[in-house]
Amino acid sequence: MLLRPSRPPRPRRDQPFLASMGAITRAAALGLLCAAAGMPAAARAEGSANAGAVAPRKIYAIEAGPLGDVLARYAAQAGVPLSFEPSMLAGLHSSGLSGAYTAQEGLSRLLAGSGYALSDQGGGAYTLRKLPAREDGEATLLSSITVAGTSASASELPAGYAGGQVARGGRLGLLGNRDVMDTPFNLTSYTADLLANRQSVTLADALSAEPSVRFTGQIGGVTDSFYIRGFPIGEGNLGEIAFDGVYGVAPNYHVFSNYIERVEVLKGPAALLYGMSPNSGVGGVINMVPKRALPEDLSRLSADYAGASQFGARVDLSRRFGDNREWGVRVNGMQRQGDTPLDNLYSRTTIGAVSLDYQGERLRASLDLLAQNEKIDAPTRPFLVAAGIDVPQAADGRRNATQPWGWWKSDGQSALLRVEYDVSDRLTLFADAGGSDTVVSRLSDQTPTIINAAGDTQVTPNHFKFEVNRSTYNAGLRAKLDTGPVRHAISLMGSLYSDRNLQASVASAPLTSNIYHPVTRPEQHITAPANVPKVSSSELSGLALADTLSILDERAQLTLGLRQQRIESRNFNAATGARTVSYDESATTPLAGLVIKPWSNVSLYANYIEGLSKGDVAPATATNAGQVFKPYRSKQKEVGVKVDLDSAMLSLSAFEITKPSGQLSNGVYAADSEQRNRGVELSLSGEPARGLRLLGGLTYLDAELTRSSSRATLGNRPVGVPKLSVNLGAEWDTPWVAGLTLTGAMIHTGREYVNQANTQSVPSWTTFDLGARYTAKVYGKDVTLRANVVNVFNRAYWSGVASYGTISQGVPRTVMLSASMDF
Repeated sequence: MLLRPSRPPRPRRDQPFLASMGAITRAAALGLLCAAAGMPAAARAEGSANAGAVAPRKIYAIEAGPLGDVLARYAAQAGVPLSFEPSMLAGLHSSGLSGAYTAQEGLSRLLAGSGYALSDQGGGAYTLRKLPAREDGEATLLSSITVAGTSASASELPAGYAGGQVARGGRLGLLGNRDVMDTPFNLTSYTADLLANRQSVTLADALSAEPSVRFTGQIGGVTDSFYIRGFPIGEGNLGEIAFDGVYGVAPNYHVFSNYIERVEVLKGPAALLYGMSPNSGVGGVINMVPKRALPEDLSRLSADYAGASQFGARVDLSRRFGDNREWGVRVNGMQRQGDTPLDNLYSRTTIGAVSLDYQGERLRASLDLLAQNEKIDAPTRPFLVAAGIDVPQAADGRRNATQPWGWWKSDGQSALLRVEYDVSDRLTLFADAGGSDTVVSRLSDQTPTIINAAGDTQVTPNHFKFEVNRSTYNAGLRAKLDTGPVRHAISLMGSLYSDRNLQASVASAPLTSNIYHPVTRPEQHITAPANVPKVSSSELSGLALADTLSILDERAQLTLGLRQQRIESRNFNAATGARTVSYDESATTPLAGLVIKPWSNVSLYANYIEGLSKGDVAPATATNAGQVFKPYRSKQKEVGVKVDLDSAMLSLSAFEITKPSGQLSNGVYAADSEQRNRGVELSLSGEPARGLRLLGGLTYLDAELTRSSSRATLGNRPVGVPKLSVNLGAEWDTPWVAGLTLTGAMIHTGREYVNQANTQSVPSWTTFDLGARYTAKVYGKDVTLRANVVNVFNRAYWSGVASYGTISQGVPRTVMLSASMDF
């Protein structure tokens, strides 16, 4: 194939941003830009003749398809002379290109992860060269294994799917970086573009697109807690959000979107893949991938506005250095503060995130550092509902029953260091170490109780102090070998997670208010706790082994694995420091996953995997007080199908998860309860028609308490689990105004019970969002303007029910505006 379009006109002269910073010379800046895009010397020579020129961007809308075809269409439109042998790229797929790019940026995006780069042939002609790789063009990911040719280097991520809202794959903990068609699980990876376009502030906003996830915290609250497939995660003081595949590093209470490159949601128990979750969550794993240095340099400034008068400013800088651009740095900062749409609620957030990485021939390393400070006045709290009354109708989402003199402060730091070294093409060693420290103080309501149908509440304010220290260590090896026609990808990893929880509180006088007409009471000056003693600590250690066997050109893949997990935890008397409860148990959890691809664009998959929760200790009121129970095993069976239509992805899965638990019956505490969730999930993502992007799906859950000593609850629906959850989102690039995109979304959640007796419930709710964004060049700079309205019709609703029976108000109608500029 030979394409020799005519040379486009030279770009106009503009002052380059790197030169204006005085960091490096114009020639060096141009060299870094070209190296990042993989452009050869001839292109750099042309650029040097225009030193100081910024390459113009052009809008592309190239559909997904075979990589060779996509490159040919792009070269013709971009005016880039390109020749290559089509057989070189046989079997490689591209998700296409949509948006505004320079010639270099477009080529870099299309070739990312393909194993190929541009090579100068002289006279303005270019061809493709195969990058030096480990075997078969594969690269590796920190703390992962390479299978089916789908892994990427530590600094790379799977390419975005058509439409750019989700990625073609994600990280599966022990199993590494996988293409979605080679994954024996239901996995969705949401991109930074989606987060930015929806103006997501926290992780809760980011996951509003996911039908299998429901946010159970409260707007204006202090924690990110969720249900996944009908099981809770993130409740309590131990964060359960994974950071680049490991627990114990992500911020403990709130995770903000400005330092996130991807949000990956793996549905179902995952004890073997990620280890036991710190707070025993089993419904799935939410993994945030931090932003790392990009192939192309980036300097982006953003400003945003939300609600009453909350303003924010953000900066995002990315650079790569070195002869081969092996050194990378990414800096993200945010300052946001002001009044929110909720009465009396004022918040301030300051964030600084730095990511450093090195990508050598055999050695790869990264260091992520994060500091996050929050202050909230009048933070909202979830409500309990007194027994024997119906749940009252939700108040206007702007009403805030928290006293205006209440407050919450959090200061946290996180770090993660990862190193990976290739001993040979078939053996890689890796290790990582990290952790986080979070200090919280608050003077506010504990958990207000709604006591009647009129919405009156009772609550006792407290002055709390918390300190949570967490650490994580992992090390292992990855090996590749062949036994006849069977290819093996083996991973062996040892892991250790530990946490320490310190807390104390001082209570004051109870007070009353009302959810519809909040009453401001005289300020209570509550003395801070004199000291903050340790109340609990735990260690989760394990050894995991997995092997993925593939045959028939990887059309059949079988993954088998085992993890030996030890759980040690201790509770302490806050007054004396003496140990009150000691727990030390272990369990082995298996994994079996199968992928069959009868056609190149269809994957059938099945899995059996288990999750772990810490077993209970019989309470003091039981006749067997102090008895320690073995860890509870949650078991998932799942089958599904995924269909890749090039421009759209369809998936359908059916699953069953069972989770045991303990209960007190006739004075004896026993592990004889069980919850069973059976469900069906249907999802759609992609760009089925040019300029029209769709994202969403539905989750149907048939949840039941299948074992219980109480006849009043046996067969009932578990707390907080809706039958039907639906999320639908659409984007449309208008044909009459270039750069203008209209957006919309609908979220529906079915009725949820508040108690196990199923006598109290919150009704179903549906909300609608609308928005628009406009991209253009202003004085030669890329500018994006966004406007979104959440809950357009200002629906008042109870948005979520936590596992312990609290309910939270939904977000009121909120207007969000933002502007970003790339320099």
